Amino acid sequence: MISRSQRVIFWCLVWFCIVILSVPTIIVVGASLTGGNIIAFPPDGLSLKWYRQIALARDLQQAFVRSIIVSLICLAVSLPVGTLAGIALTRFRLRFANAIQIYLLLPFTIPLIGSGIGMMLVFGSWHILGNIWPVGVALSVINLPFIIWSVSSSAAALDNDLELAAASCGAGRFETFLHVTLPGVMPGVITGGLLMFVLAMTEFLVSLLLTDARTVTLPVQIYNNIRSIITPDLAAVSSVFVLIALLAVWLLDRLVGLEIFLKSK
Repeated sequence: MISRSQRVIFWCLVWFCIVILSVPTIIVVGASLTGGNIIAFPPDGLSLKWYRQIALARDLQQAFVRSIIVSLICLAVSLPVGTLAGIALTRFRLRFANAIQIYLLLPFTIPLIGSGIGMMLVFGSWHILGNIWPVGVALSVINLPFIIWSVSSSAAALDNDLELAAASCGAGRFETFLHVTLPGVMPGVITGGLLMFVLAMTEFLVSLLLTDARTVTLPVQIYNNIRSIITPDLAAVSSVFVLIALLAVWLLDRLVGLEIFLKSK
């Protein structure tokens, strides 16, 4: 039995962690609502003028559109690869399965600066730097372990008897995969897809190495702006990222359910 004092200590630690994680977000959102011309918290009055300013800023609009394109390319590459890899590593007995799993997780263990420089050299030798799509491909490779883990969790919970029942009813391997296996792992696919989208939207270091002045994404554009002066409009842009993350969590809850997601972890 857990004593009352232990329960109190536990909840104090929980709320302490919640406060520590929430304070930076609260400060950024509050600073974006300031009515003054200098970023400050508490805000100097309340105003939405900085949100109107970033909505009219052409460079931020273009960078935001590029980030959306990069995220969609990342999804288009990572969803089929991560789904098939996660299912194969969980459902089938593969030779050298451990070695394959370690190899697939290798991008996650390498520092981002190393991965970014390596991809910059490769893409440069292929003369494709300066395009948007290589950035999406690079981010899908770097973040691939997340969707593999997500799909593997769902595949491990899938009942083998369902696939055997489909086969006994005359379904071929492709039909079984399409109508039984894929729907069964769909919660993991949706979870991994949303996570990949958010990670691609917010990735900075690799994007910095693979973009130029014509193809900068939103995180890189923010970095370029803060090198001169930090203004409240940058806090407003950061608040947009917070909104995107909250939207992803809301979609996850609506499509999959947070309880199912947490249990899979």
